[in-house]
Amino acid sequence: MSVDQNSQAARVFYRLVSDFSQSVKPWEQAIYHDVAPDERWDITLTARKVYDDAGEFLAIMAAAGMDSVDQPLNQQRLVLPTADRLRMFKRRAGFESRASNRKNGRPTWRAS
Repeated sequence: MSVDQNSQAARVFYRLVSDFSQSVKPWEQAIYHDVAPDERWDITLTARKVYDDAGEFLAIMAAAGMDSVDQPLNQQRLVLPTADRLRMFKRRAGFESRASNRKNGRPTWRAS
C-alpha cells in the first residue's frame, strides 16, 4: 500500500467498511466469512480467501474492528462488502489498495 496524496482516504475507506459491517441488513448482499484459526496472525490470508487479493487487508481490519495489523484476528464471523461494493467504497473515499491501480500516490481511476 502506497502513501496517498489524500492522507484521509484510508481512514474514510476504513470507516465506510466498518459502518457497513456493523449495520448491514439481512436482505443486503454481503460476504459472510468465518475466520479460521490459521488466519489469527495473518489478515492477508483472510483477504486472499475473501477477495483473492492480500492487499485488501484493510477491509478485513475494518470489518473486524482492528486498530493495528499487529493485533490477532479473533475467530468470528466477519460481514464484508461484496467486491462491487468494496470498489464503490474505494471510489467514494478516494482510496486504492492495489499498486497496479495507483500512480504518484493516487488512484489511477480517479479523474485528474
